[in-house]
Amino acid sequence: MVNPTPNSSRGLSVADEDDASSFTVSWKKEIVYILRAAMEKTELVSAYFNRGESFILTSIIAIDPDEELVFLDLGANEVFNKKILDSEKIIFVTAHDKVKVQFVGRWIEKARREGRDVFRIELPKSLIKLQRREYYRVTTPIANPLKCIILMEGQRKVEMVVADISIGGVSVVLPPADAVVEPGMIFNGCSLVLPEIGNIVATLEIRNVFEVTLRNGLKTRRAGCQFVNLSANMQSMIQRYIIKVERERRAMELDRQ
Repeated sequence: MVNPTPNSSRGLSVADEDDASSFTVSWKKEIVYILRAAMEKTELVSAYFNRGESFILTSIIAIDPDEELVFLDLGANEVFNKKILDSEKIIFVTAHDKVKVQFVGRWIEKARREGRDVFRIELPKSLIKLQRREYYRVTTPIANPLKCIILMEGQRKVEMVVADISIGGVSVVLPPADAVVEPGMIFNGCSLVLPEIGNIVATLEIRNVFEVTLRNGLKTRRAGCQFVNLSANMQSMIQRYIIKVERERRAMELDRQ
């Protein structure tokens, strides 16, 4: 399981993720939050060394924010466990909320913790979250709902609440009115105002219509919509909005701790 494969170093840098979006996290409290979440979910950590030609599989077992240390399990291969100790650069790749997380370690050493041998590294000063744009989706804030104006037949404008958004499209809550929305329908000139970012004008294609049961037991109908030929500038605006929402949500979660 720990023996390297010929392509084991692929995906180690942002440059290799030519169809991916990324952003850097450098706030210590948030870094600890992300790594602790990966630890609690027992996410595997791939530790690449020897210029990415070799790697071991490990997992985070403890984090000491005060001492700025992270503790990891030893790998299954003792030969590789010894070789990684001589590395001056290790690239660690794990996951948080199904998003790939990557950070660099400049040193790694063996230590004793709770009666067993483990690896010890410095808490990273920053980490990068990478994710493929077509799968990147964020739920919009309930307190400040995002709204989409869809231009129906006859130039009639219908306002719909956006449930979630990605660069690929949106999911909207269908109103109980007589707005006819069916898979395959295309709506031009739809407007979407992103707070503090700007206005998106796009063509939407309805891909599916489905029913959702809310926590209070009520049922609503939603439509999954795909952006058609969305410009690079508007894709960038959506990406900035997504990052903004994530950071605000993360800050609220950290304040509750």
